[in-house]
Amino acid sequence: MIIEGNEKQLAAMVEFHKGNRRKGLELQEEFAAEFRAEYAEKDHCPCKKACRYHGNCKECVAIHRAHGEHVPNCMRNMINNKIRLLSELTEHTIANEIESPEEVLRK
Repeated sequence: MIIEGNEKQLAAMVEFHKGNRRKGLELQEEFAAEFRAEYAEKDHCPCKKACRYHGNCKECVAIHRAHGEHVPNCMRNMINNKIRLLSELTEHTIANEIESPEEVLRK
């Protein structure tokens, strides 16, 4: 099962945007049911960082919400893709102004 960019969930969002909440919720629940079945016993967390909360989304997100300094690793690609689109407006010149903290590992 593919989570990021899942076809069923994308279709649900199309229905929500069209104002068809009932169909959107139906598709969303189908996705959630498939997710529960697929990952009942498997690791679903895309995070590559060794962490006590790996795979425990509820606690991981709560911790990140509580300290509010950054988002969980598993959400970074999604957010960076959105930021990349905005950054195109200035030919990505923001990249010249960003310094990564030492703890961040670059490719």
